[in-house]
Amino acid sequence: MSQARAAGFTVKGMENGRVRISRDQVAATVEDAGDGVPRVAEQAGVMIGQEIARLVDGGFQKFIATRSGARRPATAEDLNAVHTFQEDLREALGLVSLYNESLGTVSNIYLYDRVVDRDRGVATRPWEQQ
Repeated sequence: MSQARAAGFTVKGMENGRVRISRDQVAATVEDAGDGVPRVAEQAGVMIGQEIARLVDGGFQKFIATRSGARRPATAEDLNAVHTFQEDLREALGLVSLYNESLGTVSNIYLYDRVVDRDRGVATRPWEQQ
């Protein structure tokens, strides 16, 4: 974590041996994966209150959403801040930077409005409704 501090990040201890690393209004949760190797436990996201918001792809637009239900449209500044934060954090911690993730911001969740209940198993088919 000293490498993250040296790179300009704020490091704050949490429970269960995890730490929250933040800079400006973006943060991620990191934990020790063993042998002193850091592992990102909660992906980087914009802070809304005390929560790290996830990036949700709605198909037509990206949103910033917290687990408690706060949600707002993602702006270009949000996406740029999250992408820059992730790249800088990987470099500071010595983590692998994947090519496809280096091209731009990757969403945490993909929910397309035209596919109802896609993430809840097999949807009820119209001919099966009673």
